[in-house]
Amino acid sequence: MRRLPSVCAALGAPLPRAALLGAVLLRAALIGAVLLGGALLAAPPLAAQESDQPAPLDVIEVSGLLDPVVADFISKSIARAEDDGAQALVIQFNSRKAVIDDDELADLADEIADADVPIAIWVGPSGARAYDGSGQLVLVADVSGLSPGSRVGNFGDPIESAAITPRMRAMIEDFCCSSLGAAEAVEEGVVDLDAPVLGQFVVGLDGIEVDGVVLETARTVQSADGPRTEPNTQVRFFKLDLLPRLMHTVASPPVAYLLLTIGLVLLVFEFYVAGVGIAGGVGALFLVLAAYGLAVLPTRPVGLALIVVSMLAFAIDVQTGVPRVWTGIGTAAFTGGSLLLYDGLSLSWITLLAGIAGVLLAMLAGMPTMIRTRFATPTIGREWMIGELGEATADIDPDGVVRVRGALWRARTNRATPLRTGDAVRVVDIDGPVLEVEPEAGGARDYREHRRRTPDAPENPSGLADET
Repeated sequence: MRRLPSVCAALGAPLPRAALLGAVLLRAALIGAVLLGGALLAAPPLAAQESDQPAPLDVIEVSGLLDPVVADFISKSIARAEDDGAQALVIQFNSRKAVIDDDELADLADEIADADVPIAIWVGPSGARAYDGSGQLVLVADVSGLSPGSRVGNFGDPIESAAITPRMRAMIEDFCCSSLGAAEAVEEGVVDLDAPVLGQFVVGLDGIEVDGVVLETARTVQSADGPRTEPNTQVRFFKLDLLPRLMHTVASPPVAYLLLTIGLVLLVFEFYVAGVGIAGGVGALFLVLAAYGLAVLPTRPVGLALIVVSMLAFAIDVQTGVPRVWTGIGTAAFTGGSLLLYDGLSLSWITLLAGIAGVLLAMLAGMPTMIRTRFATPTIGREWMIGELGEATADIDPDGVVRVRGALWRARTNRATPLRTGDAVRVVDIDGPVLEVEPEAGGARDYREHRRRTPDAPENPSGLADET
């Protein structure tokens, strides 16, 4: 390019302005090409840039009984981790028992063992448990950890799965009926890591090789206190959706038991109020949810039958408002049914107390009062009952039950004149749904005095001759 002006000068011709501009542009293009090539040579390949950021880590939480909802959640989480390119799936685990059948449990163990993505199970936080078939899944995982205060063991019988190796089977048999803490579990080789919190367990996965894949979950950084290790990968948390979470909650023993109890009580109440209303609808809904929970849980038919029989026994005495022999039968049947409802599972004393005390309170106090108030509110008044004769069907001291014109009524008498079953009584006053009565013999004088105090009452409503 530098020779172009010289040639033009030698020929005695002036240098064209267009040629000069072209030479400048050509030089600029050559310089830009050189700079761009140097930049491309200095930059690392795209794959090398992407490798600086480790693949993300998926984390899910499993808590409560290992039921079909939880088993399906674990399976879907494994598939999602494989499809989304996660380097591992971490399961935060707390389950005392598996309530799925043995074949489903074996399939889940095989799925964990054969997953294309490493599976790590951390039993935590402190106080968590991994027992029964749920605990055997901890042995199948590629990496396992236990927090201090948590326990693993009580494995029961080994599941029939190809994932259970002879070494695992020996562990299951050794700790079939006992459990281990964090330090003991690591020492016995039941778990790999002792990690107090989930973050430390994630950091502890760094550098572990699973099927030729080395996990990268942590990095060392310098701080004022010296070097420390921290997670260096993206952690993605997943949990159950709303509807599966609801069904998982319904399938817990205390919730299914309380739903069953409340549903039956509401249906008994709806039967006595002679109509299908809010109580009946809510009771039916509760029974449907309870039926699902009881179908998932190991339920004894005898326990369920006793609870149903107890409601029938309570219903017989509900209208009388006074505990009788059927109330005793209902109480015994409901208590026995509550204790025998589940096979291999037990309800806490708080749940049992809430269920038994709640049923007794509803059947002996709340429901009789509501029913009596509803049916004992005539539109034309009940003053006609004053002076009526009746019979005590239960001891009245001071409260009891009387039969007046073939109907049973709650009654009250003076403490100084208690009445026995079968005694003749006379109605002297009405206090809401309760009749105030006195003995027929020796009570006529008081009755006549009462009639004088109520001149607006109909005279001789019973058609009986006045006593003189």
